[in-house]
Amino acid sequence: MDRMPLEHEEQREVVRWFRQCWPNVRIMAIPNGGARSKATAGRLKAEGVSAGVPDLFIPAWGLWIEMKRIKGGSVSPEQKDWMSYLELNGYKCFVARGAEDAKRQIIIESENNE
Repeated sequence: MDRMPLEHEEQREVVRWFRQCWPNVRIMAIPNGGARSKATAGRLKAEGVSAGVPDLFIPAWGLWIEMKRIKGGSVSPEQKDWMSYLELNGYKCFVARGAEDAKRQIIIESENNE
């Protein structure tokens, strides 16, 4: 049985694919997650890191993407709150369940940005 890719692997694939398909459109990761010491977490929070901010941002399209594994991984209350806030401020957001789902939704958004 094949193992399910980690969210990190799914996101890495999306970023690689996106940069290949749209080399002149920038995509960036928001490094909010991951294991850190309490001191590092406190320092990052003081610098403005905020729990729940979606994982990826495409500025030219005003698009935020929250990556999840194909199965499992729920959207936290903080993530729902951030996505609601961003949408109220004119941004588009979606949750992607794996790389293929993200690619499908990004293609739809790319057609809206042509």
